[in-house]
Amino acid sequence: MQRASSRSEFVQGLLDIIPVIVAAFPIALLWGTLAAGKGLSTLEASLMSAAVFAGAAQFVAIELWSDPAPWLFLTVTVFIVNIRHVLMGASLARHMGDIPSGWRAPIMFLMADENWAFCERRVLKQPLTIGYYLGLGLPMITVWVSCTVIGALAGQLLGDPKAYGFDFAMAAMFIAILAGFWKGSRTAAVLGASAAVAAAAKITIGGAWFIVLGGLAGAGVAALLHAEKEEVPAT
Repeated sequence: MQRASSRSEFVQGLLDIIPVIVAAFPIALLWGTLAAGKGLSTLEASLMSAAVFAGAAQFVAIELWSDPAPWLFLTVTVFIVNIRHVLMGASLARHMGDIPSGWRAPIMFLMADENWAFCERRVLKQPLTIGYYLGLGLPMITVWVSCTVIGALAGQLLGDPKAYGFDFAMAAMFIAILAGFWKGSRTAAVLGASAAVAAAAKITIGGAWFIVLGGLAGAGVAALLHAEKEEVPAT
């Protein structure tokens, strides 16, 4: 019974992540192409995708890549881009009560923006299980690394990916995921604050800080709204 339940949970996670995988296919293909263009071998590109497993960080890193590679600058920049994963991991850890403790830290490696979003939406209705989590994460990393290899080997044949609209795939994917969290004016306030601060930071500061500052702004507004909601009027 336990196995059947775990299997069905895995299948549910797989079904939920399929649209994301479809959107991730051209993104990973494009990254593999860019990596090959920067001089990385197919093996190096695939190992980087498997070890980092973070699209935004990988695109930033490959954009800054040169020979010799500026390791310190690359490390700091990628850290800034991925620092949001600390907050995401802390948020996700709250919902892992039904997952064996020995599994919690290792499977955090599979966490990505999309997986995290699906998990957070899932716990609004039912507990998070290891079967569902793996159903999201394992297919995602498998496709991501596989498509990186394909891109490194033959992606150059596609030409300019913008001609196919591939450059909008990631944005469209996140818009669809965020739509599932819509709960009215409070959601609009959080998204609006995050978008406004991110846009301002992108224009004025540059670099990858807009990701961090936009996320912090959204989290701050969410915290303020939650405190306001929890406040009990004095009688």
